[in-house]
Amino acid sequence: MNWTSRRELLCQLGRLTLAGLGAPLLGAVLKGCKTLEAVSDVGAQIGEATGVLNEEQAQSVRKSGKAVARSFEDFTPEQEYYIGRTVGAIILEKYPPYNDRRANTYINTMGQTLALFSDMPETFGGYHFLIQDSDEINALSAPGGLVFITRGMLRCCPDETAVAAVLAHEIGHVTHKHGLQAIKKSRITSALTTLGVEGAKSFGGKELAQLTETFEASITDITHTLITSGYSRAFEGQADQAAVQILRRVGYDPNGLVEMLQQMKTRLKPGRNDFASTHPTPDSRIREIQPYIGTYAPVKTVKARQVRFNKALKKV
Repeated sequence: MNWTSRRELLCQLGRLTLAGLGAPLLGAVLKGCKTLEAVSDVGAQIGEATGVLNEEQAQSVRKSGKAVARSFEDFTPEQEYYIGRTVGAIILEKYPPYNDRRANTYINTMGQTLALFSDMPETFGGYHFLIQDSDEINALSAPGGLVFITRGMLRCCPDETAVAAVLAHEIGHVTHKHGLQAIKKSRITSALTTLGVEGAKSFGGKELAQLTETFEASITDITHTLITSGYSRAFEGQADQAAVQILRRVGYDPNGLVEMLQQMKTRLKPGRNDFASTHPTPDSRIREIQPYIGTYAPVKTVKARQVRFNKALKKV
């Protein structure tokens, strides 16, 4: 949705609120996009009938309502890319990059290969993988294909298969657009918060500016959510299933995911703001993913893989 249509709808909402007609539109946003579109049309009719809006303004409300409804349902690949870049920049403020060229090249080569075998092999800006200089055990992905993995997480990986499992899990989040879905929820929540506070007041230029800016600033809110609270259990399950599928397609043993989770279980410390606070417990994930993998069997060591794993990550 473009800036003009969003600003226009919010300005018209302000006019309707002053006339006591804004509540139905706010209720529509709460109920959903289709309702918003329908009630915007009703609000325009009431506005015209009562003289609050002229014909041109009423038509603008109808068009803007449709635009907002569409914006809550769909993002273009290009929009997803720029949203992801913003989210990624905020993530990097918390976890700075790890400056080891060999290690990052290794992670990128592996990640790009895994992404090619996912259900979304291409994104608008391409996939990018980066090691972060942190002892915390964590891995994060931003919309559009930005994947981050900490040094602490890599230390939970005894071999290349385990690293592949972590990266494949994050690619699964990108494939299912989990981050984007979370961002959409946050944007709506932020907008409703402002509407709720300002709806009882007289909307002036300052309040309208704050309201429209909420749609843009909410990216920061969702990034905070991704770092501190994590995805839902259902989303984590989807990402694990996607990881199993990707690993099999590439030729890695999906039991590498189980072994990584087992290693993580021994290293996670309660109360820390890391993987433990943003993901279901390793045991619960193993239980849920085991039916998709089958009977557990230790991952067989492939000499060539272990050699390159040791060379690339020996300093991590």
